[in-house]
Amino acid sequence: MLASQLCTKQIPSIRIDLPKTLKNLPDFSIELKLTGGSGILVAGVDEVGRGTLAGPVVAAAAILPGSVPVEQESLVNDSKILSPTTRKKAFAWLVKWCVSYGIGACSADEIDSIGIVASTKQAMLRAVAELDPQPSHLIIDALQLPAVSIPQTSIVKADSRSQSVAAASIIAKVTRDKLMADVFEQEYPGYGFASHKGYGTKTHILALKELGASPIHRQSFKPIRDLL
Repeated sequence: MLASQLCTKQIPSIRIDLPKTLKNLPDFSIELKLTGGSGILVAGVDEVGRGTLAGPVVAAAAILPGSVPVEQESLVNDSKILSPTTRKKAFAWLVKWCVSYGIGACSADEIDSIGIVASTKQAMLRAVAELDPQPSHLIIDALQLPAVSIPQTSIVKADSRSQSVAAASIIAKVTRDKLMADVFEQEYPGYGFASHKGYGTKTHILALKELGASPIHRQSFKPIRDLL
């Protein structure tokens, strides 16, 4: 991580609200508009797990070499829209095709300590810090990161507009899902983390009432706090 690129300096940011009817699939037009076709590196940044009751919030940052090839376009979309099988296929392809990608996370303890918004931003900063080379511009889904000096653009629902952000959303989602299913399901059996990934489903709430909160539950979130 370059010290000149992660700092407390306030920089101008742009917030763009695009019409929902713009297109069905994200494309590379926002990246090209920001760079003017100059070839400078743009990273998409997104998070997953912000609203779960358990587990970390995970962010990813991804730099694409250009527009996603036509034959792969259907793979690169808002991760919430894709099926688990398609997400895994997209992840496997993206991590090989990306110029660079980074992953960052904040634990349940950090979320309880500093709050979910600050934790989400911290996870994003950690993801950006992992990029090598570092980008010249960031496209961020909805949020702004005043603690990073890289110029940035905040776009509402950017994961459905920008291929770079869609790629980041897929990488973050698959990474977090695997953590919940392969690690926390084994460490804390009985909660059903492999199926609901920490979200507040009926099954999860029933398990909480029976078993109580685990060490990865967010004690500052109301459903958990009410049980303590």
